[in-house]
Amino acid sequence: MKNIMLVCVAGMSTSLLVTKMQKAAEGQNLAADIFAISESEVDSTLANKNIDVLLLGPQVRYLKGPFEAKYKAKNFPIEVINMSDYGMMDGEKVLQHALNLIG
Repeated sequence: MKNIMLVCVAGMSTSLLVTKMQKAAEGQNLAADIFAISESEVDSTLANKNIDVLLLGPQVRYLKGPFEAKYKAKNFPIEVINMSDYGMMDGEKVLQHALNLIG
């Protein structure tokens, strides 16, 4: 099971992308928990859940450095979603990027 967390301002704009990523995962028979939350929910979510990768929406790219410092001990990759993939809501590309980051 791969746990993929997407973070944006309110957790709303990434919900469509999550749906498309879930559909892509199903097409690959990949067990994945893909979900979106707002930046204000990150601490409480990570206190209760282990994740494999954290993807930031382009609109919150400024959080990458602070999150990398804050969650370094948790040892998961943190990356900004490619702006064109985000804009096109390309669930397959974003899922593949997440899987590449997980290794």
